[in-house]
Amino acid sequence: MTFSRQFYRSICANLFFVNINLNSGRFRSLGYQFVCLQNQSTIKSTTKNDRLTDEQKKLIDSMIRVDQAGEIGANWIYKGQMTVLGGDKKVGPVIQEMWEQEKHHLRTFDEMIPRYRVRPSLLRPVWEATGFILGVSTALMGKEAAMACTEAVETVIGEHYNDQLRDLLHVENVDVEDLKKIIKEFRDDELHHLDTAVDYESQKAPFYSLLSTIINNGCKAAIWVAKKI
Repeated sequence: MTFSRQFYRSICANLFFVNINLNSGRFRSLGYQFVCLQNQSTIKSTTKNDRLTDEQKKLIDSMIRVDQAGEIGANWIYKGQMTVLGGDKKVGPVIQEMWEQEKHHLRTFDEMIPRYRVRPSLLRPVWEATGFILGVSTALMGKEAAMACTEAVETVIGEHYNDQLRDLLHVENVDVEDLKKIIKEFRDDELHHLDTAVDYESQKAPFYSLLSTIINNGCKAAIWVAKKI
């Protein structure tokens, strides 16, 4: 600290000398550069030293917990669908490709849980069982119903991720920048899955409207529960 004060006093003395020599453009330039560098240093230091408030930490904990729970459910939905439709040459590879992306999503949130010191959802067995049953049952109804399930789920998840991104706009902290990027990337993946499901005739599924409504509301209820438990 003593060295820093002496260095700062020395710089100030030099700047005072610079201000006296007003006729020298070179001296004025040096003084200006020093002030700019000092300001930039202050800005960077402030950003690095920012800390999350208790309310922000609670928000992020909830986000990571519910997102991990959602990816658990999605993985088991695709696992259930592949159990029934894995041998289908038309939709089997498509479902497998989407499943591989969901595996990546889940691995990412599994890593974030300890990194951000978040308590995971206590209902993991429930999300696994519910997802698998949903995947198998819709696949048994046919390829279109399986795709209708994907469309309904990804519609809710896309909106959910958009809501999280809006909430994170109010959190200015370097610790959440990675989280923002991850949510944006995964949101885009989920919306791509939605488009894929529509391309594979999800809306021709039997009882499409009823099926979509039930799954849509079920996903919203699961999100609400996972935030808390």
